Order: sequence, then structure tokens, then C-alpha cells
Amino acid sequence: MTDSQGVTYAAAGVDVEAGEHAVALMKASIARAQRPEVIGDFGGFAGLFDISTIAKFKQPLLATSTDGVGTKVVIAQRLDKHDTIGIDLVAMVVDDLVVCGAEPLFMTDYIATGKVVPERIAAIVSGIAEGCRQAGCALVGGETAEHPGLLAEDEYDVAGAGTGVVDAPHLLGPERVRVGDVAIGMRSSGLHSNGYSLARHVLLAHAGLSLDQHINELGRTLGEELLEPTRIYSLDCLDLTRADDVEVHAFSHVTGGGLAANLARVIPDNIHIRIDRATWNPSPIFDVIRREGSVAQVELEKTFNMGVGMIALVAPDSVDAAIRRLSNRGVDAWVLGQAQERNGEVGDAPAKGGKGGSVELIGVVG
Repeated sequence: MTDSQGVTYAAAGVDVEAGEHAVALMKASIARAQRPEVIGDFGGFAGLFDISTIAKFKQPLLATSTDGVGTKVVIAQRLDKHDTIGIDLVAMVVDDLVVCGAEPLFMTDYIATGKVVPERIAAIVSGIAEGCRQAGCALVGGETAEHPGLLAEDEYDVAGAGTGVVDAPHLLGPERVRVGDVAIGMRSSGLHSNGYSLARHVLLAHAGLSLDQHINELGRTLGEELLEPTRIYSLDCLDLTRADDVEVHAFSHVTGGGLAANLARVIPDNIHIRIDRATWNPSPIFDVIRREGSVAQVELEKTFNMGVGMIALVAPDSVDAAIRRLSNRGVDAWVLGQAQERNGEVGDAPAKGGKGGSVELIGVVG
């Protein structure tokens, strides 16, 4: 529509006032996701973070990670529930940072949508702020972009970037892993934020289930299960790295590609680890997907975390203390397997990224 003043930005589909209202609504949530090092108020062109505190490090290394949550956003949109997807976003970023031993310091977010609905944007950001609070990092800025004609009015996607710091002498990774190290699994909260294209295809398109359908095995509706937030392990992992009675050599964040591919990428090429499936019971959602889609075990294991969201590789004499500390923090943890010398063994999947050792899943699911 035009008037005497000509075509306007609003007529093109972009509502600047709605964007400003969304910013006003999200300020309270952002205030809960701060650290003392944050300088200035939210809303500037750039977020400021005082890094003078890292001067005590011998050789401070900045770590950075960026990610999204994939097609899990479709579930949030269909259920019109937007206050948890931000937790997933933070988890995918900060738990990649902590793998090298880095403490997450701050994050920024990016939300693209077909139409800015202030209450919806504020709900998304409230989840991001809650995730930052759980991870012990600050939300220092972000961007909301309205893309009419590119995205439908109810569609949106989210992405985030995070920065952390680790002292070089404490950097974790394949160089520290040794024969005899023990792999400790930490239970996931469900699918986390990976494999949703397969999950949606099997459960919604193939099996014809509805998101509001109660599934007895799950003890709740399918939608509630699929929207369960990703567990954030960063503070749990940092607690292990700072403990006097635990010697951590590496972590593996189990995301797309599954257990074998993600663990293989954090061990050297001379190491082989056998993971015993009988040591844990995967969450029921994985069996529901297997049954409804006749999905083969190998396909499940290369797509989903199968109930293990994070893995710690620790020295043999640290196992009991590590599991005890995780248990005290409310994390269900157990021994998955042990590192051994690799003598020609081939893993179940190549290391994600193409470089690393080999990991093999053995035994029958518990």
C-alpha cells in the first residue's frame, strides 16, 4: 500500500517498531545472563567484555564456536512454544567450547524470522538467556532480522556464537589421551538437537504420529519429548578439570554423527576404544524411532547420541572420583569403555572431521 509519502519499509514487510518492542521485552531476560566482566548495557552496536582477568593465565587461548539447532525449530514452531529452543542453542555452542577445557565467557545470537512478533522473539531470547545462565556465560548481544518473502511469517531460525578461554598448559585434546584412559559417559536429556530431520520423517511423516499424542513409553506427549531442552554440561565438565582428584585428558560432545564419530575425533590415531552398549539403557525415544521407522541400529548410532550427551576421558585412577563428582552435580555417569593400543582395528564410523582414532560399539543394548 502507498500513500502521499510513497512506499514505506513497513509496506515492504519490515516492522521496525515491532523490533524495538521485542528488544524492550527481552531486556529482563538478558539481565539474568550476565557476568561481572560485561561492560555497558545491552543494546549497543557491540558487546563489551573485560578480559583483564585472564592476565593471570600463562598463555591464554581464546576458543570460539558457532552453531544452530537445526530442524528442531520446526517442533517449536508447530507447538507455538519458543522459550526452550534458546537453551538448545547455547548448549550446542558452549559444550563445543568446553571440550578443549575452555570456560565459556560470552555469547551472541542471531534470529532470522519472516515477521517479528515481539512476544515470540522475547520468548526465544529468554531461552538463550536461561541457557547462558546454566552455562555460566554472558549474553552480550544479538541481532533479530525480519526477512519477509524469504521466510513465512511464523518461520524463524536461530544461530549463536560463543567465546571461551583456556590456559594453554591446561588445553585438552588427543595429545593428552593415553592407553588405559577410561571413557565416562554422561547421560543426555534425549535427542538434544541432532537428527531431527530423521526423527520428524519417521515419527510425523512415516508413522503419522501427532505432536500432541501421548506416548506411553515416553510418559508424555511426543511434542513434549521432542522439545526437551539439550542438557548443558559446561559447568559439570569444568568442575572435573578443576578438581584435584580428577585427571581429565579429553572431552567429546556427542552431536551429529553419533558416539563413534565424535569420540574418535578427540583421540589420537594410535588409540582404539570399545564402547559396551550393555553399560547403559538409552532413553525410550530412540527405541520409538527405531520401531516406528524400522531404523537399523547402525543408522540410529550414526545419527543420534543414543543417550550419551558428553564423554570424559580420564586417567584410570580418576574414574571413581569423576563419577562421584558428576553424580553430586546431578549428572548420571558411568564407564563406557577403555582406551587401548590400536592394532589395525577399524571403528564403526570415521572420526568426524577425518582425523583421529577408532571407536567400536560392542555388545547388546542394555
